[in-house]
Amino acid sequence: VQLQASGGGLVQAGGSLRLSCAASGRTFSAFSNYAMGWFRQGAGKEREFVAAISRSGSSTLYADSVKGRFTMYRDSAERTVYLQMNSLRPEDTAIYYCAAGVSGSYYPPTSATYDWWGQGTLVTVSS
Repeated sequence: VQLQASGGGLVQAGGSLRLSCAASGRTFSAFSNYAMGWFRQGAGKEREFVAAISRSGSSTLYADSVKGRFTMYRDSAERTVYLQMNSLRPEDTAIYYCAAGVSGSYYPPTSATYDWWGQGTLVTVSS
């Protein structure tokens, strides 16, 4: 199973970015079987939960720090999840990782809920 994250970059505070995470691999069964999540890790910080989406895409969960600014959604036909990030702040600077969970549940919103991880994409927000 491979999760390829992309879309990171340098943006000024108040700007927007959209991250993508494409799933592939022969052992990766139907994309709709997996809950998907985004986590991030800033320099010198622990990895933290950002957002998650249910298998169907009908339910989402967000960290309080990004609620109202970030939106996660999925495209089953493309086997891809997205994280639309608006009103970015310098404190959003981090490496962002996508993850897939075989249990199909996105709760609890911790790293242990997920089984496969992408390589990460760097987001830098300048002030």
